[in-house]
This record gives sequence, structure tokens and C-alpha cells, in this order.
Amino acid sequence: MLNLHDTATGTVRPLLQRQAGKVSIYACGPTVYDLPHLGHGRYVLVWDVLRRYLVAQGLEVTFVSNITDIDDNIITRAAEEGRSEAEVAAEYERRWFEALELLGVERPDGVPHATEYVETMVALIGRLIDDDVAYTTSDGVYLDTSKVADYGLLAGQPLESLRAGARVDEHAEKRSALDFALWKAAKPGEPTWPAPFGEGRPGWHTECVVMALDLLGEGFDLHVGGQDLRFPHHENERAQAVADGRVFAAHWGHSGWVMVGGEKMSKSLKNFTSLTDLLAQSDARAYRLLCLQAHYRAPVEVTPPTIAQAEATLRRLDNLARRFEVGAIAPTPVVLADHNVEPELLANFTAAMDDDLDTPRAFALVMDAVSAANSAADRGDLDRAHLLAQSVVVLFGTLGLGLDGATVEVDATSAALAAERDAARLERDWARADALRAELEARGWIVEDRDGVTTLGR
Repeated sequence: MLNLHDTATGTVRPLLQRQAGKVSIYACGPTVYDLPHLGHGRYVLVWDVLRRYLVAQGLEVTFVSNITDIDDNIITRAAEEGRSEAEVAAEYERRWFEALELLGVERPDGVPHATEYVETMVALIGRLIDDDVAYTTSDGVYLDTSKVADYGLLAGQPLESLRAGARVDEHAEKRSALDFALWKAAKPGEPTWPAPFGEGRPGWHTECVVMALDLLGEGFDLHVGGQDLRFPHHENERAQAVADGRVFAAHWGHSGWVMVGGEKMSKSLKNFTSLTDLLAQSDARAYRLLCLQAHYRAPVEVTPPTIAQAEATLRRLDNLARRFEVGAIAPTPVVLADHNVEPELLANFTAAMDDDLDTPRAFALVMDAVSAANSAADRGDLDRAHLLAQSVVVLFGTLGLGLDGATVEVDATSAALAAERDAARLERDWARADALRAELEARGWIVEDRDGVTTLGR
């Protein structure tokens, strides 16, 4: 069984299923007002890998991820560009799913939009007011966090520490700095909806509560997102469900930061890098590979050198796929029971993945199998070589990483250099052979020796 870190308890524990054989997951989706950044790419890749692994184990997964299509940032951008909020949201939702498709991320089973659930949000807020857990002010409705007994659970910090670090708010009608808006009163020029407590629009923290409960039901198995959403967003979602007497997520998962030059990547630090730009400039698989090499709760460094290193690893993997004529560019979700995988490798891979989704260890095991496959072929053990090569393809497919086994065309100049290198090796002119290898690598080739012959790959 998969053991996964639970933010609520601070422990790695079994990911239990509300219904045997089925797993229900809710992932906080984007606010669609700009291009997705690298942090977005990291968390969708992490939870795509989890989803694929659960499917690989034969489980039925229902994966829901929302779209926030009404928000302060959307309103601001629409006003700046002279467009409607709906036009801005539609454009950046399209760009979001274009990026996910390039990353090879499976589309969610459910994609609820915040604007589709406003009536349900109004009903929730009304109940919270009636139960005296929420209160009205001149600018909207707030949740009284002092009336939620375990408020701050996901933050993992004492309430006094949270209060000290809360954002300064000049609104004098708020009872506590930790209280948060459930409903924002109508302002001129902004979209509004009717409500018994006044025209307005929902606060961000209220959206996911009603969407998750509507589509997945009470006590759904897992709620996930990036580390930046842990507090206050996810805590504020949870607090509303608790205040409404509802059973919310049974398990909470959060992925780590993306680091750029040693700093957490964020718009406030002005080191924001568009995921769209990265995908346009590199092999789209490289970012997935880079994320697989880091534990999902640890930071990952994304720089031109780390992406280049990931692309070099991909070339080695593609060469394996070409050598053994296996591989697929866009893998569909894999069910392991349908494939023949080398038993010891499968057991070790599964043990790593079941240990809090330890993709670095799982990745290293499969890379060892790449070396073992080539070595077995070199010594003539073709049956084992092909079993290992096919196992590599299946297990990387489980992680959503496809290999490209298409034939690579070698230009005449490179072919001549490879032939010259073979002649130098036959003459035991190792210095010349090494110089020719370096020249071929400078031309972008991966150089391998197979049965005394220089083999070139990309």
C-alpha cells in the first residue's frame, strides 16, 4: 500500500481509501489570469505521477482540479486590457491546458469552474452566518476563525505565531487578523451575484470547499496542491467545512518549492519564469524528468544547466529505446499487471514508490536497469537485455515519461568522424579516438561503443 506524507498529521501514513479499489483526489487548480509558471508545472507533474502510479496499481482514480475564473487578478487584468473577465479567464484557461498537454499531464476527470458554483457558495455562507461562525461587515462576510476549534492544523504552527505573521489589514470591522473573506461586497465595475447578505462575489477560499464536496463527496481521500497553498488557502478551505459540520479531506498532500538561483520562485520575488517559455525552449519531457529526480516534498532547482542535464539523460534513454526498438513518445497510463517487468526491479521500484512516492530512488533503479540492459546486450544475453529494456519503458511509462525510439539520421560529416574513430581504435590510437569522441559530442551526439563500433544517438 502507498504510504504518503499527510500534512494534517505531519506523518507518513497509508493513503486509505474511502471505498476499496477507488481513490478520490482533489487538486487546487489555477487562477486563470496569466501564463502558468514553473511552480504550477511542478505541482501538476507531482500529482500526475501519483495519479498514474495509483492507476498502475490497478486502482480506479477520480481526479478533480478546479479553475478559478473570478478573482481580483482576473478583474484587474480585464480592466487593464479593456476586456471582459470571461474573455481573460477563457484565454488563460486555454493556455493552461496547452501547457499541461505538452507536459504529458492527464486531463482531470472533473474541471469545475468557480462561477458555476456561486449559488452553492452563497448557501454555504448563509449557513455559516446562521450558525454564528461567520459575520457580516461593510465590505462582505468573514469567517470567525476563533470558532473553529482546530484552526491552523495544516499550518503546523501555534495560532499566536500565525497571528503575528498575518497580513496587515486596515479593515477595522474584522474581529481577528486571521479571519478571512467568504464574500466580497459589490464594487462598481466588478462582476457581482445576488445573495441574502448583499450583492457581491465569493472569496477565493470558499470556492474549492463546495466544488470538492459536490464532486467527490464528504471524506474524500486526498486533497493536494503546492506548498504555497498549505496556509492559508487549504487551511481556510478546511475550516469552512469543519464549521459547516462536514467531513472534508481525509489526507492532505503538498509538493515542494521550485528554486531559481537558490531562491523560492514567486512573482513577488520577480523571478517568475513562464512554463510556456520553458516548454518552447526545451524537450517538454525534461521538466518531468527533473521533477522525478527530486523528492516531491523537497525543493527542485530549475536552471538552464539542470534542464540541459535532464535533456542529456533523455538522449541516453531514447538511445536505449532505439537500440531495442521499444518506447513511446506519449505514454498512456500504464497498468503494471498488463506487462512483463523484471521481477526484482518491479519489487524494488514498487517499494520505493510506496515509500512516500520516492521517485528519486525509483528513478535511480530504472536508470540502473538501463545500464544493465546495455551490458547484457553487449555480452550477448539478448533475452535479459530485451526484458530489462522493456521493463524500463513500462516503469518510466508508469511515471509518465515516454521514450522516443524513432530512428536518428546521422549526417555525412558525423558518420565520417565515427568511422575515423573506429579506425583509430583499431590502431590503438587512443588519443585520436578520444579527440574524435569529443568532437562528436560537441556536435550534440551521444557516443557509445557497441561491439567495437561507434554508435551515435541523440
